[in-house]
Amino acid sequence: MNAPRQPRPARRATVTGKELLTRDMVRVHFEGADLRQIGPLEKTDSYVKLLFPPSGAGYTLPFDPDRVQDEHPREQWPVSRTYTVRHHDLDAGRMSIDFLVHGDAGIAGPWAMRAEPGESVVFRGPGGGWAPRPDAPHHLLVGDETALPAIGAALDDLPHGASATAVLQVADASVHLPLRSLPGLDVIWLHRDEQPGAEPVLAAVERLELPWDGLEAFVHGSADMVRLLRRHLLGERAMPREHLSLSGYWRPGLDEDHWQASKQDFAAQMEQETTSGA
Repeated sequence: MNAPRQPRPARRATVTGKELLTRDMVRVHFEGADLRQIGPLEKTDSYVKLLFPPSGAGYTLPFDPDRVQDEHPREQWPVSRTYTVRHHDLDAGRMSIDFLVHGDAGIAGPWAMRAEPGESVVFRGPGGGWAPRPDAPHHLLVGDETALPAIGAALDDLPHGASATAVLQVADASVHLPLRSLPGLDVIWLHRDEQPGAEPVLAAVERLELPWDGLEAFVHGSADMVRLLRRHLLGERAMPREHLSLSGYWRPGLDEDHWQASKQDFAAQMEQETTSGA
């Protein structure tokens, strides 16, 4: 029997500043000695798990999560939220994370809006498993707001002569995020206020005329969108699985705790759909 996987060690970083990228997204900058120990980050979807005290907890940031679990009941254990590392400077010990904010909803977004220089954050990680393949003839990047940090990092990683298409679904035209400009990059913005749901994203990808032979695709974001695109790319486009990175970051009606608890079942359902040809 395999031993249970041990959690990555807890680390700390200090807020040095922040900037509002759009009305819904804020970038927070961090630094600290621990940030010199987590890299280099070779994957453009590298992420960390930020740890926050739940509402009513008898402790505040910064804290030792192992000690908290020893001294507090389970309902007061830290709450984990997963975020892509948008920028990381190993030598300088610096890191930037983009937070999607929905007003006062949630834990991490409101914290990011209120964060001030000198505040501490506790995190585990990093993790991550994908970066653009240098020899791919074309890169297809599909996602919503939650995937914009990873897609932005992927675009930053592409060589100057790369060919890529990004299909991005956001709330409306006012929240377009600045992205790296490349001669071979085509960006298609879809607006949820005009065409809600995952189907418009699928329709946009279906209309694309791309060099599908050898193409690699990165599809991250809403679970419903990922399911539709997975079926299309593996089925109708007959893409090899090894050329496809898929991850559902969220699902309507579920917070991260409940989504993470059900994510394995969701992945199994998608696999069954592919096997059965559904």
